Amino acid sequence: MDDTRLDASAAAAERLAIITREIARARARFGPPAEEVTLVAVSKTFAAEAVRPYLVAGQRVFGENRVQEAKEKWPALREAFPDLELHLIGPLQTNKARDAVMLFDVIQSVDREKLARVLSEEMARAGKQLPVFVQVNIGEEEQKAGIAPSEAVAFVKTCRTTYGLDVRGLMCIPPEGQPAGPYFAHLAQLGREAGVKALSMGMSGDFATAIAMGATHVRVGSALFGSRPPQGMDQR
Repeated sequence: MDDTRLDASAAAAERLAIITREIARARARFGPPAEEVTLVAVSKTFAAEAVRPYLVAGQRVFGENRVQEAKEKWPALREAFPDLELHLIGPLQTNKARDAVMLFDVIQSVDREKLARVLSEEMARAGKQLPVFVQVNIGEEEQKAGIAPSEAVAFVKTCRTTYGLDVRGLMCIPPEGQPAGPYFAHLAQLGREAGVKALSMGMSGDFATAIAMGATHVRVGSALFGSRPPQGMDQR
C-alpha cells in the first residue's frame, strides 16, 4: 500500500473513531434506549476509492441513495469485503426494484403500496427476503417522500400481511431548520404503535438527539466523508 493510501486509511480510521465515540457518549448519556446503534456511513456521490479506506478501517454498513450509482460502485467492493451491508436510503422507483433487490441488503425507503407490492414480487422472484424500513414523511413536507404519519401504522400492517415484507423499522428525515427532537420522538411513538423495533433517524448534525429519542440506526455522511455537491432536499 502506497503512502497516499496509508494516509487515506489513517484519516478514515480517525474520522470513524470520532463518530463511534460520539455515538457511545450519546448512548451512555441518554440511557441508552436502544440496545445497539448502527452507524450507516452514507457514501452517496463518493467514488469507490473514497469508500475503501472506511472498509479497511472496519466500517461495514453503508447507505446509498441511487440504484444506478450503487450498481457502478459496490460490486467490486463487495468482492473485496463480502461482509459489508448495503442500505438503500433514497427514493426507489418501481422500475429499479429488481436491481435494488439484487444489490442491496436492506431497503429503508418503502413509502407507498405500489412499491411494497413490486418489492414483494421481486423478492419472491429472486428467492430473497430483504429487511425493509417504512419511510415516514414525519414533517408532512410536500417535497419529501414518505408515508404520512397518520397512515404509517396501517401501512406497516399492510406491508406485512398483504405483501409479506419483513418490516424491521421506520425511517424519517425531519424538516430542515427546525428542532429535530420532536420529530424523532413522534417517529419513535409511531414505531411503538406499529410494533417495530428499528428506527433509522439522525444524520451528521443531529444523531445524538436521535439516539436520545431511540434511534437504532443513524445515517452519517458529511461528518465522515466531508462535504458533497448539493443533491436536492434528500440529504443525509
